[in-house]
Amino acid sequence: MSNGERRRERLRRAHLYLVIDAEVDGRPSDAVVEAALRGGVDLVQLREKERADEEIVASGRRLRALCDEHDALLVVNDRPDLALACGADAVHVGQDDEAIAAVRRTVGDELLIGVSTHSPEQVAAALESDVDYFAVGPVHATPTKPGRPAVGLELVRHAAAVAGERPFFAIGGIDTGNVADVAAAGAERVAVVRAIRDAGDPRAVAAELRAALVPAHV
Repeated sequence: MSNGERRRERLRRAHLYLVIDAEVDGRPSDAVVEAALRGGVDLVQLREKERADEEIVASGRRLRALCDEHDALLVVNDRPDLALACGADAVHVGQDDEAIAAVRRTVGDELLIGVSTHSPEQVAAALESDVDYFAVGPVHATPTKPGRPAVGLELVRHAAAVAGERPFFAIGGIDTGNVADVAAAGAERVAVVRAIRDAGDPRAVAAELRAALVPAHV
């Protein structure tokens, strides 16, 4: 089995995806990430848009080591070149980033590609493309995506109906209080930011989120 095939198999088994910056409250996010991994996070996305490339790579390599300890996938946001430099498993792009075909040419077949979607039309485009997974959201309004209107559970239901075997993650304002509703709408996988990042006990919150997703789909 190739590295790409192993990554895709791990993606199919995944349920919980953490998106996080290089720092939390002025300190490296490593401790939060490690606790979240112990709680059951399957993918960690390093999302950095402002830092210098060398800082992003340094942070990415630290998170790479943590993900390896817990058999989790490391994702880098927006930048295929930095994903390769970090030794990441995947790169995640938005609708305004580089075209999927160009990203694939950069990263080859071994790395996974994910894309954000916000409408049925974007979901359809994702399914017609070479992405390995897509994200649907924001399900609820969230300060991490200012100005982006919430899509609600209807787009989650739509994605669940049309995705087939392609993995997708619901994202946006999901926490322990509403994850059951998101799962009931058809999402077997969710991505979170604040729910884990801002938690007093990231490990416990990750475990609770995962527990809401896994029992109905094991």
